[in-house]
Amino acid sequence: MKLFVTGGAGFIGSNYVRWVLGNRAETDVTNYDLITYAGNLANLRDVEDDPRYRFTKGDICDGGMLDEVLPGHDAILNFAAESHVDRSIDWAAEFVRTNVLGTNTLLEAARRHRIPRYLQVSTDETYGSIDVGSFAEGDRLDPASPYSASKAAGDLLVRAYHRTYGMPVVITRGSNTFGPYQFPEKVIPLFVTNLLEDRPVPLYGDGLNIRDWIHVEDVCAGIHTVLELGDVGQIYNIAAGNERTNLDLSRALCDLLGKPYSFITPVDDRPGHDRRYSVDTNRARALGWEPRWSFDDALRATVEWYRSNRQWWEPLRAREG
Repeated sequence: MKLFVTGGAGFIGSNYVRWVLGNRAETDVTNYDLITYAGNLANLRDVEDDPRYRFTKGDICDGGMLDEVLPGHDAILNFAAESHVDRSIDWAAEFVRTNVLGTNTLLEAARRHRIPRYLQVSTDETYGSIDVGSFAEGDRLDPASPYSASKAAGDLLVRAYHRTYGMPVVITRGSNTFGPYQFPEKVIPLFVTNLLEDRPVPLYGDGLNIRDWIHVEDVCAGIHTVLELGDVGQIYNIAAGNERTNLDLSRALCDLLGKPYSFITPVDDRPGHDRRYSVDTNRARALGWEPRWSFDDALRATVEWYRSNRQWWEPLRAREG
């Protein structure tokens, strides 16, 4: 199978490329990435010499470039996205460009070249906040940020291309994902690297917002299970049931790094900050997928990865100022 992976130099994309090369011997991967601030070819240094892997620099908004490099692939997995909520509040237009226009351009290219399978990597944030219970895949979308709104719009385009043109699409919606190679603007790598440098960690509001955490390897396995076994036109939630408040997460990171809770510094809450995310994963589990990492083991391993790989994240923090 020949896979066309967009955004394959980002966090989840690069972990997926590594996962699929390590777990599917008969698979070739084209990594198509524009290498924006969060895309980093150093994420894939250990597989760049694999004969089944190749990198092509390109933009999913560039239909002409896609026409050159897409033919001959068996499936597209669209990881390419602007994904940081805080940035979306300040620069919404960039999120609309990549997550909406880029998705549409990629869908059009997939339709022109009759690609047999298209998988859209999305997020549980499209559902919005839920006080009790968990969202199922058919529930209404209620995004609160420009980021989640742009992802919801991309999902709706994917569904429309299935209904209008019969395109063979599937969508995954993952919960908060963490692990190695995550750009240090997201909460876990930001807090870990801050604590390693004896800096305070900024906790929004009262810290009682709840997120469901999952290790990136479990997300990658779930995505590939949906690629191979998911029903065309369907959506699959991918989560591990590890719901934690942001305050509990902050304290757990302090404990793992031997830092006092006084490093946790409350800051003004983020505009439109969703209170709780929770999704039902029965549909993905019915395909045979199950998360393998416990939250405690995954968090401990992630902290150790950042502790042992300062040469990876220190240049990124210096570049961001």
